[in-house]
Amino acid sequence: MSTQGIKTVLHPVTDVAAAKAVYTALLGIEPVADAPYYVGYDTEGQHIGLVPNGAQQGMTGPVTYWHVSDIAAKLAEVTAAGAKVKDEPKDVGNGRLVATFTDADGNVLGLLEDPA
Repeated sequence: MSTQGIKTVLHPVTDVAAAKAVYTALLGIEPVADAPYYVGYDTEGQHIGLVPNGAQQGMTGPVTYWHVSDIAAKLAEVTAAGAKVKDEPKDVGNGRLVATFTDADGNVLGLLEDPA
């Protein structure tokens, strides 16, 4: 099963207002989601998100999310190949599912499935 590519990258931040100023300047656009718990930008077919207190949620750095049509099947494929599940699939709103896993070197990668 192939992926639809990396379309989402989430960055853990400690100061969301400071991070928002930098990312707004970098991207040259205003965020499409702007809340105390999450700030997100859509640009050039990618979604860039800022996760306040992401480190407290286990984020040690930016996490890239590979978009897939079947998160359970892809998670089974990567674990059969040696990956370890970090976070089981969970609904983060409106039927969108996310999960994370680690590769053999401990890099954290994400999977994202949007509802059909």
